[in-house]
Amino acid sequence: MNETKPTSRQQKILDFLAKTTPKTRAEIAKEANLEEKVSKITLLRDLNSLIDQGLLATEGKGRYVKYKTTRKTGLLSPVGLDNYFETPPDSRTLKSENFNFSVFSALKSAKLLNPKEEAIFEQGREKLTKKFKTLDPTIIRKELERFTIELSWKSSQIEGNTYSLLETEELIKNKKEAKGHSKEEALMILNHKEAFGTILEHKKDYREISLHDLRALHATLTKDLEIKEGLRKHAVGITGTKYIPLDNQQQITEALEKTLRLLKNEKSIPEKALLLLAMISYIQPFGDGNKRTSRMISNALLLANGYYPLSYRSVDEVEYKKALLLFYEQNNLFHLKRLFVEQQEFAVKSYFI
Repeated sequence: MNETKPTSRQQKILDFLAKTTPKTRAEIAKEANLEEKVSKITLLRDLNSLIDQGLLATEGKGRYVKYKTTRKTGLLSPVGLDNYFETPPDSRTLKSENFNFSVFSALKSAKLLNPKEEAIFEQGREKLTKKFKTLDPTIIRKELERFTIELSWKSSQIEGNTYSLLETEELIKNKKEAKGHSKEEALMILNHKEAFGTILEHKKDYREISLHDLRALHATLTKDLEIKEGLRKHAVGITGTKYIPLDNQQQITEALEKTLRLLKNEKSIPEKALLLLAMISYIQPFGDGNKRTSRMISNALLLANGYYPLSYRSVDEVEYKKALLLFYEQNNLFHLKRLFVEQQEFAVKSYFI
């Protein structure tokens, strides 16, 4: 496997060619907005490097040769996140403005994590197994409490909650609501605590995920928040994108069942957890609370199988939302996978140390 990553200039070339027809070297130099004058030799070197990486192909010969993206520039290909979102939502060309059922075959056939990424999860699993066997039970309880606080805070913050980490700690440990915040914000955090507590108490039940598990965790996460339980029966829109999720319960159920069948495929547990994180958000099966449900069900699968769950404590919430939107619009998993792996590295370094 070639794990060479494109340079920032090469990434701009890829982003440009992904949105247009095949182009000659001269056209790329003129139209790709490389923000610097690049010599013919340097540009050819970049183009040849991208061909070697399997990210570009050519058509034609001699002076008429043109460059185009390959099929590899899809599910896991590098995409410049900031560059992509420079284009306003209504001007972006989406792979599909509606739910794309062909994503299932792409996910089924792809190896989502490379050996180095898999090793991060396996090393964490070995460490966590050892810690649970050797640490004093009091320390384990305190670490789990700390993790619960940080997960509840960050996952709620991603949803717009304005509680600080210290205010979240006070709420969870002492049931003291912070001044200047709504009752709903406190409920959102406490619901996260309860949902993760359920996962811890019934850990073995989540070794395989069912539709019932998904609906039950959603119900806990949205309890008393005026969010209707069960699969939605109406259309929903998503802020900042032209992507429109499925709008009827029959197709939503079909998409969920296909997702759960993917989990039975020959994939590792971390890959299955990544699938849940991406697909529950993409399907948007509930009227609200989809992203927090995706994070919690993904964590349930990881923890049930001995892996570190993710608190997302160090993730930038805007970057996380952009990574999701990129998957919605282009079915590109590159940045969501990157954040997923980075948060596993963070968890291994930060909890049960």
